[in-house]
Amino acid sequence: MSLYFYEPFSDFDRLFDEAFNARTGGGNQVQRQRGDQVNPGVLKPRMDVHEDAASNTVTASFEFPGLKKEDVSIDVHNGRLTVSAQSNASSEREEGGYAVRERRFGKFSRTLQLPQGVKDEEIKASMEHGVLTVTFPKSAPELAPKKISIA
Repeated sequence: MSLYFYEPFSDFDRLFDEAFNARTGGGNQVQRQRGDQVNPGVLKPRMDVHEDAASNTVTASFEFPGLKKEDVSIDVHNGRLTVSAQSNASSEREEGGYAVRERRFGKFSRTLQLPQGVKDEEIKASMEHGVLTVTFPKSAPELAPKKISIA
């Protein structure tokens, strides 16, 4: 059995931590440890997880708005799938006699525990319009429960 955690308020926690640290002048005096996220400078991309019992698959969708597939990395290590990306976008334009410069920098990372027995070649990934979709088997066929007939 695999457990997936959704943390809807992790962004709020981060914002409160940043506001508190800015107000008190403390750099990293308040640091919360949530799940795998020990590094407070790394943001978690939004994620949806769907299980399909009929096809025995799990589909995880990650939101990376404005990023291309070349900016995203997927790693598998010790039964854990880590999706990460880095955004380094900047733009410059003139508007109403003012120079407008916008910059977006940030690191994103999310880790999922894979079901036992999933092989690397069984994991499929695609990216379209800033949404990364990763599909993998819910359980390996050789690890699925087997029926034993009673004689």
